[in-house]
Amino acid sequence: SLTGSPVTLKILQNWVPRVSHYFDKEHYTYVGHQIVIQESIEHFGAVVWPGALALSQYLESNQEQFNLKDKKVLEIGAGTGLLSIVACILGAHVTATDLPEVLENLSYNISRNTQNMNTHKPEVRKLVWGEGLNEDFPVSTYHYDFILATDVVYHHAALDALLATMVYFCKPGTVLLWANKFRFSTDYEFLEKLCNIFNTTLLAEFPESNVKLLKVTVREN
Repeated sequence: SLTGSPVTLKILQNWVPRVSHYFDKEHYTYVGHQIVIQESIEHFGAVVWPGALALSQYLESNQEQFNLKDKKVLEIGAGTGLLSIVACILGAHVTATDLPEVLENLSYNISRNTQNMNTHKPEVRKLVWGEGLNEDFPVSTYHYDFILATDVVYHHAALDALLATMVYFCKPGTVLLWANKFRFSTDYEFLEKLCNIFNTTLLAEFPESNVKLLKVTVREN
């Protein structure tokens, strides 16, 4: 079951006026930094979705509650990389992951927006949900303080694999922050499965975009 009283928030329009005439570049401002994101119409993962805006804003506004400085952060389904860039600005050791076909644009965005910052150098890696987790991210080597996921749940066939991936990476002490636009019954079914496995708290709601932000942690025995 969900615990806690969620905060009702609006997604702030963090864009500044576009200085580019190209349709595929979006400008955002988070934590005092202008971030330029190149989008692609070829892949779902190459567009900025509402969940990424919501969680980026929340992390910026709640740095005392969720202090990412020097923490190990893994983003699954990083897409354009906006959230990973924000986490990097906030001082985290970031590993941004997604499907192979998304990595080129993801790497480009993260590199161009973090190259001149005095931050931990972010890493971009392939991660196919539910596949090769033990081989690519062995538990003996990889432990993350935070797992970030935004708009990873929608009407697709990989929901069981996604859940298995979340279970794999969520260890005692790990905090999973999941922001998602709730569109379909499958989204709520996934949430129910998550609640059956983990402690799940609704941190915030963004009603105008139907985004819910949830904190997920391992249950203590």
